Amino acid sequence: MITGGAGGIGRFLAEAFQSAGDRVVLVDLPGEKLDAAGAELNAPTAGIDITDPQAVAAAVADIAHEHGPIGVLVNNAGILHLHGDVLTLPVADYESTIRVNILGTFAVTQAVAAHMVGVGTRGAIVNISSIGGRQPTPGMGAYETSKAAVDAQTRWAAIELAAHGIRVNAVAPGPVDTPMMKMGMPDGSPMREAWLARIPLRQMADPAQVAAAAVFLASDGAADITGVSLPVDGGQLLA
Repeated sequence: MITGGAGGIGRFLAEAFQSAGDRVVLVDLPGEKLDAAGAELNAPTAGIDITDPQAVAAAVADIAHEHGPIGVLVNNAGILHLHGDVLTLPVADYESTIRVNILGTFAVTQAVAAHMVGVGTRGAIVNISSIGGRQPTPGMGAYETSKAAVDAQTRWAAIELAAHGIRVNAVAPGPVDTPMMKMGMPDGSPMREAWLARIPLRQMADPAQVAAAAVFLASDGAADITGVSLPVDGGQLLA
């Protein structure tokens, strides 16, 4: 089950898990974008607002009934576009970021974890976080504090769900080179060069690499790893 499954990173996640032999259900807001992603990836979809706990719980029950027990959850849904500095950011924008990135992630985690415990699945949860939770960028504070909270939720859920055999980890990318990113920061542009100057490997994260990290953390190869937030950032946190 992949939330934010209709977005750029969500599609890479779905393809990576499908390549590993998993059946994938895409979860996102209902609409043409989700329908198109489901058709393109030949994957079932569930259109829900993750900030609605009742809708989330009902969707989890429906997915499990129709497709079988959920073994892996990837919490990828989030919003990034509401920016502003500490003096001018509207409180309503900050609240919207918190509702989706923190409360939405929690609602889905809670519902899927309860399902896993109920059916005895020793599953895995992978949250898509950000190195921004540990390294600030001016103007992006609302997003970055929300991702710091996602990292804290990861550790919280990991310690409490370990007794049930459920592992909880996070992938923390730096800037991800999605098609939208490439449109906004084309090769050679001053903004792109400014970002690359912060990254020791001088490259933005490939979304396929972010997806590969998520697949690893969900796999048996990471059976003794829980509570970790794994940077995929070209060494940006070192700078």
